Amino acid sequence: MANELMNRFNVDPFFDQLARRFFNPEVDNDYLTQSDLRTDITENDKDYTMKVDVPGIDKKNIHLAYQNGDLALNIDQAQTAEKKDEQGRVVASERSHGVMSRTYELPGVDRDHISAQINDGVLTITLPKAAESNDNGSQIEIQ
Repeated sequence: MANELMNRFNVDPFFDQLARRFFNPEVDNDYLTQSDLRTDITENDKDYTMKVDVPGIDKKNIHLAYQNGDLALNIDQAQTAEKKDEQGRVVASERSHGVMSRTYELPGVDRDHISAQINDGVLTITLPKAAESNDNGSQIEIQ
């Protein structure tokens, strides 16, 4: 029970943002964390549709793969925060780099017909349901 509570606390967006602002108020807090990967998943008879918020992330830094009923989302992100004085001179420059991944369990998908596109900071993934499973794994290209 205690571990479940701690895990929930660690990915809770409110507490994550609060901790980042409290412990590091000088740094721009727009850096994406796993708890920021807000995801909506809808299902109908034909497919699953996922919408994942990925603001400011270039599609070349997003990698999707489907295997054994799991969709893996991996994001590679770099951030630079530069602070200048009144004369425009750089007085501090901070860089960070992070890799984030998240896995979604979506069984019975026709992996050969999965499609993904990114528009206005929202990654939309359509996963058609398969009549039978032929899951050997595959990479998914983002349009």
